[in-house]
Amino acid sequence: MMHRYYFLFVALILTLAGCADSEKPDQNAPQLVSSSTTATAQNQPVAPAEEADSTDQTNAVADDQALTSTSTNSIADSRRNAITKAVSEAGKAVVSITVTELQRGYTREFDSFFFRYFDVPVQREVKSAGSGFIISEDGLVLTNEHVASKNSKTIKVVLTDGNTYEAELVGADELADISLLRIKSDREKFPYVTFADSDQIMVGEWAIAMGNPFGLFHDGQPSVTVGVVSAKERDFRPDPQEPRVYVEMIQTDAAINRGNSGGPLVNSNGEVMGMNAFIFTGGTSAGFVGLGFAIPSNRILKIVSQLKESGSVSLDYDPGMKFQPVTRELIMKYRNIPRVLGLFVTEVNKNGPAYESGIMPGDVIVQIGEERVTSEMHAWALMREYKEGEEMELHLIRENKQYKTTMELRKRVQGR
Repeated sequence: MMHRYYFLFVALILTLAGCADSEKPDQNAPQLVSSSTTATAQNQPVAPAEEADSTDQTNAVADDQALTSTSTNSIADSRRNAITKAVSEAGKAVVSITVTELQRGYTREFDSFFFRYFDVPVQREVKSAGSGFIISEDGLVLTNEHVASKNSKTIKVVLTDGNTYEAELVGADELADISLLRIKSDREKFPYVTFADSDQIMVGEWAIAMGNPFGLFHDGQPSVTVGVVSAKERDFRPDPQEPRVYVEMIQTDAAINRGNSGGPLVNSNGEVMGMNAFIFTGGTSAGFVGLGFAIPSNRILKIVSQLKESGSVSLDYDPGMKFQPVTRELIMKYRNIPRVLGLFVTEVNKNGPAYESGIMPGDVIVQIGEERVTSEMHAWALMREYKEGEEMELHLIRENKQYKTTMELRKRVQGR
């Protein structure tokens, strides 16, 4: 009996255990949610986390580079203004000039036989540097006469591309301080400048000076300084001992230092307004104090046309008279000549303007126009500012009395 109960008890326990196992989910049986997730993971390829991050970073870098490029271009564009464009336009025609010149002088020598010193004439070579600019594709170069002159033994020009050429003097005008050179080369084309109409210059507009200050640089690249046109039509005779006369000059505060002489003064269009000539230092200092002067382009072109033809400059009219400076010798010879700076009239053509205006031999011309005459060269410089058909006012002294007359200028006359 007891065995029967024991057997029934065991059977009951086994039955309950089987029911509990049947309620447990089968690990191998498909589950709705988990099976769907498993299928997606197995059947659809998914990029690893590292690969996805790399793609995002690449796109971000590309966006940054595009933004940086756009920003850089924008900054570069903002830096390109009228000044930089003008420099780019005219700068390639600016040259550096090196000149070897023969200068005459005297040295003190001691003669042991006579036990005295005496002056011995000597010649020496002196090197100097300046600037210039090319005005034609065949290599004509403009510079100042005080940079390259008839005394120049050798002339070399350096272009912005670094090439060095020898040059020869075509012609020079000491009064106007202008020299015309020609580059000696088989090169077919040179970069060259264009000219502005200097009569149309506006006070206050940009003025860009280019050149080789102090001859410091030998790579051909010009230095650039910027200012404005401070004034127009300034007349100067900086040194009474020098024959140069500067008329209708352009004044600028763009820095013009030694070595800039002969370089161009350019407007914001890259056109040459004038040629840098000299500075006013206001004392013994050689530094720049804001007063630079340039020969106007229209005057340059008039002189260049004559230098091309004949190598020199002459009047396009005939005053019909000859004169010479008043000297001590003349005063001793002609007692009635006043002791003044002026020009003693030696000859008058009866068919010329001077005779018609009442000028006579023995008269002393002391003023032409509004300017007092200081030398014969000065007088010729002043007279060259007049053209055929214009009237020239002259102040003269005759027998210690002052007179004023007007001379109408015309083409060269015949006879004397």
